[in-house]
Amino acid sequence: MKTVFLGVLATAGLAAGVAGAATLDDVKARGSLNCGVSTGLVGFAAPDADGVWEGFDVGVCRAVATAVLGDPDAVTFVPTTGQTRFTALASGEIDMLARNTTWTFSRDVDLKFEFVGVNYYDGQGFMAPRELGVSSAKELDGATVCIQTGTTTELNLADFFRVNSISYEPVPIETNAEALQQLLAGACDVYTTDASGLAASRATFENASDWVILPEIISKEPLGPLVRHGDNEWADVVRWSLNTLIAAEELGVTSENVAELAAAPTNNPEINRMLGTEGELGAMLGLEASWAADIIAAVGNYSELFESNIGESTPIGLARGLNAQWTDGGLLYTPPFR
Repeated sequence: MKTVFLGVLATAGLAAGVAGAATLDDVKARGSLNCGVSTGLVGFAAPDADGVWEGFDVGVCRAVATAVLGDPDAVTFVPTTGQTRFTALASGEIDMLARNTTWTFSRDVDLKFEFVGVNYYDGQGFMAPRELGVSSAKELDGATVCIQTGTTTELNLADFFRVNSISYEPVPIETNAEALQQLLAGACDVYTTDASGLAASRATFENASDWVILPEIISKEPLGPLVRHGDNEWADVVRWSLNTLIAAEELGVTSENVAELAAAPTNNPEINRMLGTEGELGAMLGLEASWAADIIAAVGNYSELFESNIGESTPIGLARGLNAQWTDGGLLYTPPFR
């Protein structure tokens, strides 16, 4: 999801002042991480029947809480919409944002935020009822399109229809839940958002096979966690917590074998440095030596997090694709732990 930031430019100036505080110290003193997530996107961030938040993005929040506080449950999840997420981060209401948010130039530079990495490579797509009888987004001339307001999804949509010399009628909505309600009610012909969000939404439908995700991907959407500019120590903690998930998969470290591998140095120095049996990487971050091992034990590695929440064996059914390790032809790649 890709919010246009005109409405939060006035608040962006808050970021510099808030970031002057040491977020790492604040989180430690508070004993809880305030993590901004979506208002509910199954597989990525949504509360279960007992109100416990779970999902792929939630796992990133829990990884950071584990690194800092040693407890994956020491998180206060703050639901944010496309309209409110940047204000919440700039004002200090949340310590980090981990919801389907696209890394763009303007958000990185003009809004004074810092994206610490990418946890999902995505692109904007379209979902339509099978009975509409279309097999391509280029066949949507005159269609009504549900679109989240205040997002650059709107801009991508306008560009796509203009380039293809076709017209559409926007149906503005604010949240994913509202979009699905309107779509199922027939208030719009199609829904456009990140392709991963479409797959997650379709998985919640009673008759998922009645809906088709069209083949066109009309944008690049590198999604990842972000923090405020100016607090480099905190950015490092969040960045390397994410890197731990990715590197652990590459190195073959899992939630099942991490305790054994962390018990004593192995013959792989990269694993030893990451797990804290060699070197002083934890101290460099202001964390315990076991911070990365704790993350993997609590959350798993990237593959475990992906497959259990959004992978092909789940109702969402996403293949790894671009989100495979670089050694498998994907884009996942981390700097070395050294």
